[in-house]
Formats: sequence, C-alpha cells, structure tokens
Amino acid sequence: MNPNLPKEKVRFLRMRRRLKVRKPEFRHYEEHKKLRLRGLGWRRPKGRHNKFRERYGGKWSGRILPNPGFSSPKAVRGLHPSGYEDILVFSLKDLEKINPSTQAARISSRVGLKKRLVIEEKAREMGIKILNPIKR
Repeated sequence: MNPNLPKEKVRFLRMRRRLKVRKPEFRHYEEHKKLRLRGLGWRRPKGRHNKFRERYGGKWSGRILPNPGFSSPKAVRGLHPSGYEDILVFSLKDLEKINPSTQAARISSRVGLKKRLVIEEKAREMGIKILNPIKR
C-alpha cells in the first residue's frame, strides 16, 4: 500500500536509500572519553579553543565531517522510507486530519493499549496506513 508518488520522487527515495548506506556515522567529538556523550550523535564543537572546531593539527585529519553533500534529496527529505509523510497521532481527532493518499499515521508511544486498538480499527476503516501497528 505505497502512496501514488510521481516517478521522480520514487527515484529520489531509491537514491536516498543508496546514499545512506555509504554515509559514515558521525559521532560526537571525543565521545570515547566521556560516558555522557555516548549515543548523542553528532554535535558541532562550539568551544572557544576546541582544536577539532579549528581543524588544527592531527585532531581532525582523516575524519569526515558532516556537510551538506551528505544530505538526502530535498524532495524526499523527512519522508518515511515507504514514501509516506509521517504524522504523529494521539487521538481519533488527529486521524481525521490525515490524507490517506500521501500521509501515514504513527501512533504516539504515550497512547495506551485500549485507545491504541480503537485508533488502529478506525484507521483501517478509513484506509490509513499505520507505521507502527501492534504485533499480533
């Protein structure tokens, strides 16, 4: 149940998938030294005398830095890999605002099981795709 996307967007989604495989994982500078930095992902060094920010000496040589060349095509940036636009849903009212042809629902983790089942049933009736359904 993929959305009816133009051929150009389908091409860009495939291109994004190929590019992401080759993209390096950008880590926080000196993440290996401090536990609190682990798992944060990339943060730009902002310190006044930070050698990495200044690209000084051997601190940054051989390391690839994030730059605009690594970003995905603008037409598909922020889309789910299936091609749908990801909409966060908290209640039944939120479901009514979704356009089933281009958007899909992601039920919030704060929604309980009872309400979640009601939302999933209503979405099935409306023909809306749920990106994180309950595994049965």
